[in-house]
Parts: sequence; C-alpha cells; structure tokens
Amino acid sequence: MRTKTFRPYDQDSLLLMPPSVRDWVKPDSLAAFIDDLVDSLDLAPFLAAHDEPRGMPPYHPALMLKVLLYGYATGVRSSRRIEERLASDVNFMFLAGQARPDHKTIGEFRRRHLVAFGALFIEVLALCQRAGLVKLGRVALDGTKIAANASKHKAMSYDRMVEREAQLAAEVAAILREAEEIDAAEDKLYGDARGDELPPEMRTREGRLRKIREAKEALEREAKERTGDPEAVPEPKAQRNFTDPESKIMRSRTEGFVQAYNAGAVVDEKAQVIVATTLSADPTDSRSLPALVDAVEANTGRRPRRVLADAGYCSADNIAALGNRGIDGYIATGRESHGPASSSSPPRGRIPAHLTTTQRMARKLSTKAGHAHYARRKAIVEPVFGQIKEASGFRRFSLRGLGSATGEWQLVCAVHNIGKLFRSGQASKVLPDWSPPAARRSAQAIG
Repeated sequence: MRTKTFRPYDQDSLLLMPPSVRDWVKPDSLAAFIDDLVDSLDLAPFLAAHDEPRGMPPYHPALMLKVLLYGYATGVRSSRRIEERLASDVNFMFLAGQARPDHKTIGEFRRRHLVAFGALFIEVLALCQRAGLVKLGRVALDGTKIAANASKHKAMSYDRMVEREAQLAAEVAAILREAEEIDAAEDKLYGDARGDELPPEMRTREGRLRKIREAKEALEREAKERTGDPEAVPEPKAQRNFTDPESKIMRSRTEGFVQAYNAGAVVDEKAQVIVATTLSADPTDSRSLPALVDAVEANTGRRPRRVLADAGYCSADNIAALGNRGIDGYIATGRESHGPASSSSPPRGRIPAHLTTTQRMARKLSTKAGHAHYARRKAIVEPVFGQIKEASGFRRFSLRGLGSATGEWQLVCAVHNIGKLFRSGQASKVLPDWSPPAARRSAQAIG
C-alpha cells in the first residue's frame, strides 16, 4: 500500500535570515493602517505629558498609542489582555516593535493621556474631513447609556443611608463598650502587640460608616447647590454609588436599569463619522443639544445645515436654539409616527399663529419634506452605537469618574472614525503612502 506524503514539519528548524515582524503583517491590514496613521499625527499633546527628566525612560507615546488604538479597534481594551496579545499576536507585536509593556504601564498610559484623547479625536476628525467623509448637510444626534465601572448594587439611597448610618453608629458604639469591658482578656489575646488595635469587626463597620457618611454629605451638598437653598435636603430616593460616585442609575432601552453614564454623539450622514461627542451623568438627553451643536462647529469649523433628533431632545428651548443658529431642525415631538397624516393631505397653507413652538415642529414633521428628512435619523446615528457597542463590544467603561470616562469615550469615538477612514478607500488623500485595501490587492494581482 502506498504511503501518503506530507509536507515537512519540523518545530526546531532554524531561520537562515533574522525575521522581521513587519513581514508577518498584511500591508493593507488595520494594524498597518494604524501604524501609518499614528506616524502622521501630531503627538505633541502626548509628548507634553512626559516632561519629567528623572526616572527610567518611558515607552514612546507612538508605540503605546498604536497598541491602544489597535486594541480598542479589535475589542481588546483590558490592559491585561493587551499585555497578553503583545506576546502572542503578531499585529500587536509589530505595532510595539516587539516591546512588552506590562498591563500597569498600559493602564497608566491610558489614564495619563485622557486630555490628549480629546485632541486625538479632533485630529482624526480633521483627517476624515480632508478625505471628504464629512459634509455636514444632515447630521443626527442621539445618546446611549454605557455602563460605568461600578455595580448598581454598590449604590444606596439617601433614606437608606440615614437608616444605615444610625444602625452602624450604634454597632460601633456597642463594640467600643464591649472592648472597655474586656481589657484584661485583651492583654492575653494580643500578647506582645500594643493592645490598642481595633478588632476586625470594628474596622469594617467603621469603614462602612465613614463611606456612608461621605456619600450622605455629598448628596446633601448636591441638593443645596442644585436648589440654592442652604436648608435643602436630598430626595429620599436620591442615590450615590460607592465605587464610582459620579455615575448614576439610568434606564437603558435594552438592559433595564444600569449604573451608567449617558454618552452622546453627533453623526454626519455622509459616512457615519462622529463629529461631536459628550458624556454626562444626566440620564436625560435634552439639555445636551445646544452644546453638542456648538461642538460640531468648534470641531469642524462649520455648522451643520440640518439637525435630526428624537423626542428625548424635544423642548421649546432646543428648537429655538437651532433656529437662532440658522440650523434647520427636525426634532420629534413624541413617540407617534411623524409621517404625513395621509399621502394626499399633508399640512398646507399658512402656519396658524396660535401654535406653540413644539406644535410648529410637529406640523413641520408632518409634511412630506419633514417626514423625508426625519426618516433618515435612525439610519444615520443608531448604527454607530450598534457598531461601538455590539460589533466592537464597548459596553462598559474601564475608568472611573466622569472626567476619566469622558476621555475614554473620546478615545472610543476616535477609534470609530479611524475605522471609517480605513474602510472608506479615501485614506490615501490624507496618508500619501497608503493605498486602499482594494487597490493594493488589484495592484498585486496585476504584478
């Protein structure tokens, strides 16, 4: 019987020439694109943070930024997972030049450059504009709840804090009385120790009592600042989280109540590029509209022609804010359909003078033109959140606190725009040495 011949297989074979990791990375891959992109960026905001001449030389910001961007682009955001990939994934190894920064270094780089991520978002957006991916003829804005780095089970309401504070204070007092009664026994128990250390149960109760008092004082301070009344007290159900106190319990359409931040974005219709971002601990969207619209102009140098938004942004002030800026606004006034009442009888003629601002908007959306514009809202903005949360898997912040989470959200949005630029086929307009993936494959086939 004839024996089958197999290809040679030898795990101990020697390489005749030293290998280059670059040779293992496809020239039209995302890793190669991020490598070229970062090399073209102005890294001054990142370099400015390294002004301390003492200590060990740090890893170059270009190296760390390439690794971080590629990690977020491929759903590898944990600093420990990135550290693992630096030893096993040739794309990460290539971007790091085979350096092996550990997870602490990666995490510290992310925390240290939160402000620079805002500048990175603006610079990537400028590249998208130069590549023709941003038109600002029609933009849509929306918000989505993203889980904070905290559990909703680590939160407590104000009335529960009052109850628990009294209970813990009584328990601490009881433990102190008991300690005084057993001084003689304590000497035998502690041996050579000082004898005045607090028992473990005292330490834990005292720590919980301290945290509850701090949270209670913070809620009371917020109530006074919000109302301007020095005697104001928080609502009984007002909550504060012990892990990330700046996050809030919010209602998510798909996940119920979550401990979260409210992430907002303005998305351009041309290529679904994010042109402005916001992050807040406010569970409602309405108050963010004017600032987001102004951010579009600050980021791009131009105002959008039309703005589309759902009913969460509907208010007379927001409608007026768009009008005052010369922007054609289309804001839903409720959950009902905003199509024409019938195809043959949309509103016509002069708008009645007695209509309120919101009623005028409802009438505008009932016209054929208004319905056609507003119908584009879902197709423009909602897929972006789907790409970020579902495709990329970004559903929870890694960092705590509103400021830190804001920097991470800007990083996520910058990565989203990098992906749009990479897949657009227009990157060669801003990166002269870069050829679109399709063009490279075509050239290689011809060659």
